[in-house]
Amino acid sequence: MAKEVLQEVIVSAKNNDQKAFNTLFDHYWQLVYNFQLKNTNNPHTAEELSIQTLAKAFDRIETYNPQYAFSTWLLTISKNLQIDQLRKSQRSLKGPDHQENLLEKVGDATPSPEELMIAAQSLEQVLQALKILKPEYQKIIQLRFFEAHSYKELSKALDQPINTIKVKLLRAKKVLTEHINLNDNHTT
Repeated sequence: MAKEVLQEVIVSAKNNDQKAFNTLFDHYWQLVYNFQLKNTNNPHTAEELSIQTLAKAFDRIETYNPQYAFSTWLLTISKNLQIDQLRKSQRSLKGPDHQENLLEKVGDATPSPEELMIAAQSLEQVLQALKILKPEYQKIIQLRFFEAHSYKELSKALDQPINTIKVKLLRAKKVLTEHINLNDNHTT
């Protein structure tokens, strides 16, 4: 993505544009995930820390200084979350565990391109594709799209901060969309 375009997307994200958040998520997911995977050597931990990183970045995007690379800012957040998790796990060996709270700011907006594509697929295709998702992604998709729960209801039902729910939902939709597109390309 060109630097000028990226800056425009960041400005839109600062104005709570959900499509801009989706674009940033798609553009930076692999960078953050690979960073965490390299540091943790654990795909599950890397994914969880990547979700937390993007949730925190979206929550605090107004603090981003455009004089620095957005990727550097994201990786700094990611590194700090990893350090916090390490400290937290060391503390839990010594005493009670203190759960972190993220602020709940990312807006509930119009359907994303992934949501529109998923909606356009036959129910049978979507249900078949859902089977490839991790159980937690299956559950969040089911609750959000088949049972029409709000983000607040999802947060309460899954006992997770709203930002974490939103980022996990973004990730689940992306994986589902990629699987559906892959199957569509193989059938044509």
